[in-house]
Amino acid sequence: MSAAPVVARQESFQLHSSADVVTARRMVREWAQGLGLSILDLTKVVTAASELARNAVVHGGGGVMHVQVVQAGEREGLRVIFKDQGPGIQEIERAMQDGYTTGGGMGIGLPGAKRLVNEFDLLSTAAEGTCITIVRWKA
Repeated sequence: MSAAPVVARQESFQLHSSADVVTARRMVREWAQGLGLSILDLTKVVTAASELARNAVVHGGGGVMHVQVVQAGEREGLRVIFKDQGPGIQEIERAMQDGYTTGGGMGIGLPGAKRLVNEFDLLSTAAEGTCITIVRWKA
């Protein structure tokens, strides 16, 4: 059993508006560049983070994003956590299916974000809202 990743650096950012989503995207890009992620991995994690930040604002009524550099043994990566106190995701299994949408969009959000990262964890309840954690490890 491997040890849990250690947080080497962290910053938190409030998500309340479309402008915050743009700033969050920029922050994740800067952190990924600073970590030395490849252009492809950087693009993947920024795209996933952008989608999840937008979901927190649109569906969760706003929330917070935590950006972390994490280390696990010899591995180093970027972990981004999105938390909101919204109504939660009613049907997680359906929400994780390609093509499913509640917002009239393309329905690629959550399953697409999951495919773009190495680790994806989703917890959601009506009482506490939604928390999604993603990790992109440095190759």
